[in-house]
Amino acid sequence: MTTMLILFAAVIVLVIINVPIAVSLGIVAVVAMLTTQGTDSLPNMAVVIYNGATNFPLLAIPLFILAGAIMNASGISQRLIAFASSLFGWVKGGLAHVSIGASLFFAEISGSAVADVAALGSILIPGMKEKGYPSAYAAAAMSSAATLAVIIPPSIPMILYAVMAETSVVQLFVAGVVPGLIGALGLMLVASYLAHRYNLPRDERFSIARVMQTGREALWAFALPIIILGGIFGGIVTATEGAALAVVASLFIGLVVYRQLNLKHLRAAIVEGGTQTAVVMLLVATSALLGGFLTEAQAPQALAKAVSDITSNKWVVLALLNVVFLLLGMFLHSAAAIILVVPIVMPLVRSVGIDPVHFGLIVTINLGIGQQTPPVASVLMVASSIAKASVWDVTRVNVWFIGILLLVLMLVTYVPVTGMGLVEMFYR
Repeated sequence: MTTMLILFAAVIVLVIINVPIAVSLGIVAVVAMLTTQGTDSLPNMAVVIYNGATNFPLLAIPLFILAGAIMNASGISQRLIAFASSLFGWVKGGLAHVSIGASLFFAEISGSAVADVAALGSILIPGMKEKGYPSAYAAAAMSSAATLAVIIPPSIPMILYAVMAETSVVQLFVAGVVPGLIGALGLMLVASYLAHRYNLPRDERFSIARVMQTGREALWAFALPIIILGGIFGGIVTATEGAALAVVASLFIGLVVYRQLNLKHLRAAIVEGGTQTAVVMLLVATSALLGGFLTEAQAPQALAKAVSDITSNKWVVLALLNVVFLLLGMFLHSAAAIILVVPIVMPLVRSVGIDPVHFGLIVTINLGIGQQTPPVASVLMVASSIAKASVWDVTRVNVWFIGILLLVLMLVTYVPVTGMGLVEMFYR
């Protein structure tokens, strides 16, 4: 336990002084191994790093990132926004509802909250400001809506968790469907309340003809999640193969159907996908080194025993772990938190009888909330930057939306059927 706390503290200190998280993990792991095992451990380090980064399911991450980047360059996001606007634009403060509705659709394609807020927020936040929406409100609505991308499948944090916890990514995807829909409904209720509070305008009259027109234009965009998720849930393809299918389908739609994707856009999408992938995979590789050291030191088992000596009640343990991940989410990006902490706590999770899929959904929602809570708050920062608004002004409005996400977290934690009902129905 002492060793684990020292290593974790060392990582946090390095992160605070602005050393990249992946580099921090690598430095701490190398120093720890050299100190305890000597220079004989050096040849093995390269093998551990390589093996950690070449886990086959991880291939889904760069593919989903690339698919999302291609879709954004193909005009798909604009068509989704137009359709959502035709459905929700007549509501008071309708553009906030459009943000939530569009994010719900986009989440089923990208799997990344940052990609969601960057793609949709760059269009919707300026649009809201032009209509007289306060900047802080526009950023808060878009930022919180983007969090749906980590709950609704396919979710990149869920893929990472499945690899680290050695559990089913498909079951995790299924578990996220109902909580994601509940979260979207809750966010819309808050948006309605705040729209009346701020006396925001209605953006357009409801028109069946408009719904039908935008629906036809977005038809191919709607086909993507059906193809991808239908194939995964139906057992036709694995999550990794589904990600590859997403890339092929997005290329076809962008090049052949919408004809908005050219070589310049494709190059930009590939560069963006490669950059995001490099960040995640370097984290995975260096964390494998630290994880290997902790496993050899039996630190996870020591943690499980220490907590089990205090309580073996899984609901109490879940409460403690919720607090841990909520705090971690404030200081670490979701990928780093999953990679660093999940392998350590899994022996504890299993020892008290918590279902790994149930716990994975809890971890994902926790870290989604972390994307909204400073000081790190990666998604909130992007939305605030687009809106040109103070992070703290946005946060003051965003607490209403964060409250809904916390309610979803409590519901998923203590009423497990919320997330696990579909999993039990189809897979067990």
